[in-house]
Amino acid sequence: MLLRIMKNNLLFSIGIIVCALWILIAIVTVLVPSITPYSYLAQDLANRFQAPSSAHWFGTDSIGRDVFSRVLVGSRISLIAGLITIALASLMGMIYGGIAGYIGGLTDEIMMRISEMVMAFPGIILAMTIAAALGPSLHNTLLAMVIIWWPNYARVMRSMVIANKENEYVEAAKSLGASHFRIFFNEIMPNSLGPVLVLATLDFGNAILLFSGLSFLGLGSPPPTPEWGAMVADGVLNFNYWWIGTFPGLAILTMSVGTNFIGDSLRDFLDPRLRKEI
Repeated sequence: MLLRIMKNNLLFSIGIIVCALWILIAIVTVLVPSITPYSYLAQDLANRFQAPSSAHWFGTDSIGRDVFSRVLVGSRISLIAGLITIALASLMGMIYGGIAGYIGGLTDEIMMRISEMVMAFPGIILAMTIAAALGPSLHNTLLAMVIIWWPNYARVMRSMVIANKENEYVEAAKSLGASHFRIFFNEIMPNSLGPVLVLATLDFGNAILLFSGLSFLGLGSPPPTPEWGAMVADGVLNFNYWWIGTFPGLAILTMSVGTNFIGDSLRDFLDPRLRKEI
């Protein structure tokens, strides 16, 4: 399926290449830390605020650390944060919304009102409040992001389950004596994953943006761990030295745009009304 979409959709191909490149960089920096030109923690006060050059491709920051090395290493934190957030939020939301849609009635009403209570708060404000209350750390920030994100998946899955539970294959499974558990997980859930997959792809870039925003405000990974949002914040503090915040900002931009290209293309492919005939 991926090759079919790439053949006919340039934006999807660009998104795949960009995201695959960043994922490869994140994996390589974990497996082979020495691949970066400098240690991301190495300080060189004699060469602080050096502009991009052959020695330091992205320049150096306020304490002489190599920005290029820190951007590469920072990819693994930002990508892992986005992946964990979307994986946990989508899993929680799918099960919650699926159960609500399958049972229906009063149970559905109560469960959906609970999810709407969470959605009533602006996402960034609620995430900031939770992360600040729990204390600035990577784990607390990820928990805050999962809390604000799961209702979106619950609503999408609920609507898909309600639409699919009346189909003929579900009635056939019931007539054969299949249990509710088997009907829900074997028949309904697999046929309801398309829109959730598209939403997860789109949200991956948004999760990286939100995590970077929280790190920008000092609620993400504590220093000196490199993270794109925190590096942009450092660039704001040293605004005259444009390279400090520009390059991590471009990393956030490319990853977010790439995931949006992939999500939009998958949505068009999975929707028969938007799919282009090959």
